[in-house]
Amino acid sequence: MFPPVRRMTPGFFQRDAALVAQDLIGAQLLVRGIGGIIVETEAYAPDDPASHSFRGPTRRNAAMFGPAGHAYVYRSYGLHWCLNIVCNPGHAVLFRALQPTEGLAEMAQRRGTDSLRALCSGPGELCAALGVSGSDDGAAFDGSSFSITPAPPAPAPRASVISGPRIGISRGTEIPWRFGLHGSAFLSRRFPAPD
Repeated sequence: MFPPVRRMTPGFFQRDAALVAQDLIGAQLLVRGIGGIIVETEAYAPDDPASHSFRGPTRRNAAMFGPAGHAYVYRSYGLHWCLNIVCNPGHAVLFRALQPTEGLAEMAQRRGTDSLRALCSGPGELCAALGVSGSDDGAAFDGSSFSITPAPPAPAPRASVISGPRIGISRGTEIPWRFGLHGSAFLSRRFPAPD
């Protein structure tokens, strides 16, 4: 489905997170050979009150101010790991959901479910299925352990990308920086119907 050797260059990620988040929909994410098609993302920026970078660099968010194309991994509410990719300084894209395609048996074992739709249907579920943990914070998406392969070109690639308010946050909820693949059965939650 995807060309085996094409990879995103660091320049692809050296942009605002909202642009990168849209362009990642339909790409393939693999962590140590396990993963699938990116069907849902969320963008965060340094002037965004919901972003971990809003108050500036700290020990916890240091990766967000590091090189573009590297992982920012944090634990949400002390329960679940969440995987982001760093863009411009202070910008990051959260991977919210995948359509699983590679390493299905390992993902099912890690998650304790055979439901394909449930394997990667949220940031915590995605990290559990892919085996992502805090030790991956700062890792490079360079094709060794972490890789992203672009979606094949399409006549109108953004036509299938939908957007809406982010979820699971209490600030900046009005910013429509949650992006998804229209019609995907693997989203973490449905998008609101357009007005």
